[in-house]
Amino acid sequence: MPTNTPSIHPANATAQPAPAKTHTRRVTDAPTRMFHWLFALSFAGAYATADGEHWRLLHVTLGYTMAGLLAFRALYGLFGPRTSRLGLLWRKLAGAPAWLRTLPQARSLQQVNWRQSQNLLMTLAVLLLLALVVPITLSGYATYNDWGDALGGDWIEDVHEFFGEAMLFVVLAHLALIAGLSVLRRKNQALPMLTGRIDGTGPDLVPKNRTWLAALLLIAVLAFGAWEWQQSPNGLLASGLSSERNRHHDDD
Repeated sequence: MPTNTPSIHPANATAQPAPAKTHTRRVTDAPTRMFHWLFALSFAGAYATADGEHWRLLHVTLGYTMAGLLAFRALYGLFGPRTSRLGLLWRKLAGAPAWLRTLPQARSLQQVNWRQSQNLLMTLAVLLLLALVVPITLSGYATYNDWGDALGGDWIEDVHEFFGEAMLFVVLAHLALIAGLSVLRRKNQALPMLTGRIDGTGPDLVPKNRTWLAALLLIAVLAFGAWEWQQSPNGLLASGLSSERNRHHDDD
C-alpha cells in the first residue's frame, strides 16, 4: 500500500532575505515645495492667459498671486530654516568667480568641476525667476490700469511682454537643466521637490517639515483667488472685465 512520504526540506534552506530598506534624508521642507509648485502653476497660467481680453482678469489675478508668493518666499528666506535662506543661494552664486578661474587650469573636460557648474546654473535660474517677478508685476499693473496712455504709447505693455518672455526663457532653461541632469545622473532630479527627500543615510538636513505652514500658504492662495472671483460681478472672465475696470476707476 502506498504510504505518505514526508516532504523533505534541505537542512540548509533559509528564508529569502527581505529587501533592504532605502534610507532617505529630508532636504526640502513642505513650505518651500508648496511655494515652488504654486509659483510654477501661477506663471504657467498667467502666460497661457496673456493674450486676449477673455482671460484678462484671470491673468491679472495670477500675476498678483505670483507677487504674493514672492513676498512669502522673501520672508521665509529671511526667517525660515537655514536650508531655505536666500543668503544660501547668494553664497552659492558667489563661488562663480572662483570656479571660472579654475577653467583655464583644467587640461581636459574631466578636470572641470561640472557638479559645481550645475549647482551654479541651478542657483542662477532660481534667483532670476524670483527677480523677474518684480518688473513683470509692476509693468503688468501699469498696463492693466492704462498708465501707458498717460505716459504716451504702449511701451509699458511692450516692457511687460519682454519680461514675460524673458521669464519663459529662464523657465525652459531651468527645465532643460533638470532634464539633462536627470539623464546624466540617471535619477529624477525633480523628485526631491515633490517628496522633499533624497536617497542617503544620515540626519535630515531639514528636521521639521512644517506641513502646517504649507497648508496655510495653499489656503491663502485659494482664498485670494476666491476673493478676486467674488469681486468681479461675472467672475474672472471677459464678461466681467469692463465692470471690474469701472469699479477700479470708481474707487480711484
